[in-house]
Amino acid sequence: MKANAGNAAGIQKKKMQGYVGFSNYPNQVHRRSVKRGFNFTLMVVGESGIGKSTLINTLFDTKIFPDREEMPPSAEPVKGVDVTSMSADIQENGVKLRLTVVDTPGFGDSINNEDAWQPILENIESRFDAYLAQENRVNRSKISDNRIDAVIYFIKPTGHCLRAIDIEFMKRLHTKVNLIPIIAKADTLTARELELFKAKIMADINYHGIQIFKPVSDEFDDPETVSDNREILSKIPFAVIGSEKLVERPDGTLVRGRRYPWGIIEVENEEHNDFIKLRQMLLRSHMEELKDSTDMVLYENYRTQKLLSMGHVQDNNVFREFNPLVQMEEERRAHEAKMQKMEAEMTAVFQQKVQEKESKLKLSEEELYARHKEMKTVLEKQRAELDDKKKRAEASVRPITPMEQHPTKGKKKNIFSGF
Repeated sequence: MKANAGNAAGIQKKKMQGYVGFSNYPNQVHRRSVKRGFNFTLMVVGESGIGKSTLINTLFDTKIFPDREEMPPSAEPVKGVDVTSMSADIQENGVKLRLTVVDTPGFGDSINNEDAWQPILENIESRFDAYLAQENRVNRSKISDNRIDAVIYFIKPTGHCLRAIDIEFMKRLHTKVNLIPIIAKADTLTARELELFKAKIMADINYHGIQIFKPVSDEFDDPETVSDNREILSKIPFAVIGSEKLVERPDGTLVRGRRYPWGIIEVENEEHNDFIKLRQMLLRSHMEELKDSTDMVLYENYRTQKLLSMGHVQDNNVFREFNPLVQMEEERRAHEAKMQKMEAEMTAVFQQKVQEKESKLKLSEEELYARHKEMKTVLEKQRAELDDKKKRAEASVRPITPMEQHPTKGKKKNIFSGF
């Protein structure tokens, strides 16, 4: 670390005396990027009929999603969540974009929406796995990147707080994708209701620790960019409306919006909704940041966990600057740590053996005491029985007197017996 710090401190700043040309490098990157074109993969998640197709078509000002076919009443509804994707090549001012939109029909449409997020999560992770497999190939000249760059999550305009399915979905996916929550059909709520609804949504997001994509400013950004980022942050979650139809304003101009009996809601009017800010963040100012976040943060975290789970261990000594003194110190510390660990393990084993021996001795002592007590009880019982037998014998057998042994002895002779 000290050597690296010394090298960094030894870098000198030099002032150019004239034009060399490397400042033109960004223009070279721009020309190459325009020539190759760009890829952008966007996922939309929300209930059926909440306006996903309309909003995407409005965002890109083209028919990305075809018109939905009306299902006959006799048709059975699709059960579960299906993940479908469609791609389109669009071009603007000579810049080509391969847009892929991933739809999730069936999400939130069932009575029981338990694990409704699972097919979506599996699809996102399968895209990571496919990209990881391409990176590990010998020939990596053609790598197809279909990772999800952003997920627009449509929140139902209830005016209350986030539902259980909203919280569970975002908690499951916020570490895998750039989450962009929006309030769909914002024209169904008043301005005051939208303000309170946004505050409740952000409170729920912060309480549950959900990470959503937010523009970040640094010291290299100009004041205008910092101000734009601050305005975008103030609008999250975006309250938007979508419309593919043009309506005529009272002054005769045509605008994209919706006509109601009380007036016109304009899609591209910041006083009516946040569609402009959403499009600015998603396409005009932070598209590259979304892609970078997917590639360098979300995918790298997933890749690391995946490789570790497969048993791959990174050797931090590879490509590290060699320093014999530092290596000796590290080896000494490692040896001391190993010895301390061995000593701790031996102490633990010794204590365990002592405890086991003490337990065995205590158990043997208890068994001997129990046997002694049992034998003592048996002996006392036998002694009592013998005493009882002795008493009974003494009581039943009376000793014979000498007179009974010799009945004629001791009698007086009758002197008159001869007469």
